[in-house]
Amino acid sequence: MNKINYSLKTEQIIEENKREHILPSLLLHACCAPCSSACLEYLNKHFNITIYYYNPNISPKSEFDKRLNEEKRLVSEMPLDNNVDVIEGYYNYDEFLEIAKGLENVPEGGARCFKCYKLRLEKTAELAKEKGFDYFCTTLSLSPLKNSQKINEIGYEVAEKYGVKWLPSDFKKKEGYKRSIELSKEYDLYRQNFCGCVFSKREEN
Repeated sequence: MNKINYSLKTEQIIEENKREHILPSLLLHACCAPCSSACLEYLNKHFNITIYYYNPNISPKSEFDKRLNEEKRLVSEMPLDNNVDVIEGYYNYDEFLEIAKGLENVPEGGARCFKCYKLRLEKTAELAKEKGFDYFCTTLSLSPLKNSQKINEIGYEVAEKYGVKWLPSDFKKKEGYKRSIELSKEYDLYRQNFCGCVFSKREEN
């Protein structure tokens, strides 16, 4: 099966909106400040962005709060063309454990992660629909450890369910991940060494 170039699809949508002189609204799900940094730098000129920090997979709660605070600090310190707001998602780790049931020993990057992508993207799509955003998206595809093909597949699926447009992406392309490392150093961002859940931390250790 041929892989789809989702980075090219992002560019095509941006160019189309430019031709029509549109600055669409975008609800951008964010997993952490380092991943948000390069995504915000790239997207901010082309969208009116609101960050949605919804990550019930992160454990413990102190780690969740630490990443949330870094997200807010990054948004307040980055010189962005357009104002960016942050919506705090609620924290319910049991919600993540429920979808991970039976998949606790699946290696990182497998079926458990796909369910986690869907949990977060579905909530983002639901909120995007509720608040009338033109598009929704996620920073998850910036990580080389995340399956961008699967992320986009799920994005389109929940977009259809909620009737809101999915912004396809593969933010790691065009040295996006490298840029996130540079921006993390520039803003002295906390860079965690595991995705967020106890299972990813166990594998890292």
